[in-house]
Amino acid sequence: MKHSFNVQGMTCEHCEKAVVRAVRQLDRSAEVVADRTRNLVEVTSSQPAEALRQAIAEEGYTVVA
Repeated sequence: MKHSFNVQGMTCEHCEKAVVRAVRQLDRSAEVVADRTRNLVEVTSSQPAEALRQAIAEEGYTVVA
């Protein structure tokens, strides 16, 4: 299932990598694209959206509905 999240606080490449890493810790096979210029994170994963949202938030980023 594909999910799109508006993620605030990503300001650099390191931030993008941190978000990708957080999602992949939850689902190693997830396809993740983080784009800080658009505040967008797209995830293809079998995990529920809420679990993915929480993984990103625990990394220190704000996920906007």
